[in-house]
Amino acid sequence: MLGMSEVGSPNKDHLRRRRMEVFAFLFLTVVLMPAVAVATVGSYGLSVWIYQMIAGPPGPPSNQ
Repeated sequence: MLGMSEVGSPNKDHLRRRRMEVFAFLFLTVVLMPAVAVATVGSYGLSVWIYQMIAGPPGPPSNQ
């Protein structure tokens, strides 16, 4: 039969789960979301740059 020390107490499991939730929250807010924001802005800028290489710069056509 397993003793209480071998199974693990509910308090330790709760603290471990709470610690993992805090770690996941910090990882999402400090690492993942800024990386997603930088990637989104960078990909938008790259797409505008490529579009302007093909279509030309914005504005009225120059009179020549």
